Amino acid sequence: MKIPKDEILKPNHLACPGCGAALAMRLALKALGRKTVIVIPACCWTVINGPWGKNYAGVPVFHTAFETTAAVAAGIKASLEMQGKDDITVVGWAGDGGTFDIGLQALSGAAERNDDIIYVCYDNEAYMNTGIQRSSATPIGAETTTTPAPMLKNRPKKDLMELVAAHSVPYIASATVAYPVDLIKKFEKAKSKKGFKLIHILTPCPPGHKFPEDKTIEISKLAVETGIFPLYEIEDGRYKLNKKPKFTGIEEYLKLQGRFRNISEKEMEVIKENIKERWRRLEIKFEYFN
Repeated sequence: MKIPKDEILKPNHLACPGCGAALAMRLALKALGRKTVIVIPACCWTVINGPWGKNYAGVPVFHTAFETTAAVAAGIKASLEMQGKDDITVVGWAGDGGTFDIGLQALSGAAERNDDIIYVCYDNEAYMNTGIQRSSATPIGAETTTTPAPMLKNRPKKDLMELVAAHSVPYIASATVAYPVDLIKKFEKAKSKKGFKLIHILTPCPPGHKFPEDKTIEISKLAVETGIFPLYEIEDGRYKLNKKPKFTGIEEYLKLQGRFRNISEKEMEVIKENIKERWRRLEIKFEYFN
């Protein structure tokens, strides 16, 4: 597969250097094309897209309240359909705070109604835009401004994929910026399907995760290879693994990120056990629901 050459995202956007969320949008728009409307709540992308009068996304963007992304996207899609404009893709584009936490109710409502939108959670595992506070996507052992050492995050990350799978929607997929072809293919598939689609993208954040800006891709890749972020799809209830991990030790993945600098051996063992347990459950689904 050739990656489309059309660059819809404008290069002078306001993302931090090495921002995984900006790269995710750039790749997604290559698959979605210019007939796309993006709905953005309060999140890093509110800033990345520029101040009043600017729009670096390159497609129409609607800024909305934190908790309303999915509801607003569904409303815009319904309005377009009433106007006979069926060829425009509507995308809700929210961070993990606006998805796992504050926007979960609207997300569940749109999924239950099977509204014809693509919902994207670009997951940088904390409220990065407002000062790196803990979200329910923050992993065990991570230091944030609300979980400073020695009181590190001590609860596992919420399983967004399985939460949405419980709504029996047509398509759910995970992706990372380290595998651009895989990410683009998933957006193309989501665009081709009617009904509610979710794409969960891991987007490492250099200032929030505390790593050098040239390590974004390396960390994204390690997340997959260690098994801590599985790449898979759930299409009409059928599970498909997209890349089998090498299950390399998580030590290197954690060591590259300053947010884990105070993690204990006990917390590291809990992470390892959680990875094993999640993969035990996933492998059953890959075998029996495919």
